[in-house]
Amino acid sequence: MAEQQEQAAPDALLTRIGQVVMLHHGGDREEARSRFLNLWAEICEDGDPLHRCTLAHYLADTQEDPEDELAWDLRALSAAEERGAPLSVRGLFPSLHLNLAADYVKLGRDEAARSHLHRAREFAAALADDGYGDGVWAAIDRMELRLGEGA
Repeated sequence: MAEQQEQAAPDALLTRIGQVVMLHHGGDREEARSRFLNLWAEICEDGDPLHRCTLAHYLADTQEDPEDELAWDLRALSAAEERGAPLSVRGLFPSLHLNLAADYVKLGRDEAARSHLHRAREFAAALADDGYGDGVWAAIDRMELRLGEGA
């Protein structure tokens, strides 16, 4: 029974994160940021890497200051790279690096952006040929054009 509760808890937290994502996509950035920060306080810095990665990834999107957005995206990548992070997190690497590339573009740091774009491209090679993979490749193409690397 305790094992079932442990397995249900991660799903419950991801569901709660998803609910806040919908709030954010609905246009309420301030409330979403507040709720994400409450969830962050709940899971703490030493919580499950998947939860921290997911939450930091979405928290970055609610930031107004590009430096704050970068800080949260770096937290997301750091959690994904942690020892003990589930293998499912590897599928997020292209998106995480693309977000960092976009952050660095906003900050006028094109070389750092290019570095993360190249990492995104490397990790994207392992993505499935599906909607998520297609979306990531389209975002890579857009970022390449933005950085003047398009074919």
